[in-house]
Amino acid sequence: QVQLVESGGGLVQPGGSLRLSCAASGNISGLGAMGWYRQAPGKQRELVARITGDGSTNYADSVKGRFTISRDGARKTIYLQMNSLKPEDTAVYYCNADLYVSTWYNYWGQGTQVTVSS
Repeated sequence: QVQLVESGGGLVQPGGSLRLSCAASGNISGLGAMGWYRQAPGKQRELVARITGDGSTNYADSVKGRFTISRDGARKTIYLQMNSLKPEDTAVYYCNADLYVSTWYNYWGQGTQVTVSS
């Protein structure tokens, strides 16, 4: 069974940092684009950052310069380093990935809560 498992969320004060991880497991033959989305209460899910198989990245304007996405292909894991966190970054963060399992499928993780508050 293919899974995406996120970790690293929690409560942090404004200006603080957190690092999220998302590990893909199961009978996976290939990794495509992977990324992080977030959904705050009462709002639509939005793209935070995305990284392709060749390492190209793109970010939401609201996180540019503060967040960094990276990937470790050997570990089938992506990371999101979040610095200078703001209360408006509070949301459930979801990992998303295109994975090759007999064909290409798109998967979502279960989400991890990030709360930025003093």
